[in-house]
Amino acid sequence: MAKKFTASNQQLKPDPVCNSKLVAKFINCLMWDGKKNIAQKVFYDAMDIISEKMKNVEPFEVFETAVNNVKPMLEVRSKRIGGASYQVPMQVSPKRQQSLAFRWITQSARAKKGTPMCQRLASELIDAYNRHGGAMTTRENVHRMAEANKAFAHFAW
Repeated sequence: MAKKFTASNQQLKPDPVCNSKLVAKFINCLMWDGKKNIAQKVFYDAMDIISEKMKNVEPFEVFETAVNNVKPMLEVRSKRIGGASYQVPMQVSPKRQQSLAFRWITQSARAKKGTPMCQRLASELIDAYNRHGGAMTTRENVHRMAEANKAFAHFAW
């Protein structure tokens, strides 16, 4: 059965402030219950916090670098061969890399409690920019699993 692709990539308009489709996609992934205005406010407030904390770096550059740092190169996929299931390491497509990075950043920001979401998102983006934090830990765990199961790489066809 062929994969079904949506037209969301063609319909996605760049966000009004940064004029970037990457930011627009992230805001859509950050959004809950169709409340886009709230998601935009959270993201832009986080960008303001980043610009206050990191005066020598552009906040959009911090966001882009953080997403690129969190993107995984390898992941393990379960493959059933001869009655046994193997965790087979495989390359990750660029589209999936981006969606996993967005998901891990938002999940780790939402996992922190006690402060407003814009502050949690800003701190998570700064941590990912500096190559530490919850999202980077998730990425390292995925890479570690792929490295540990390198013996089953020949099953990836």
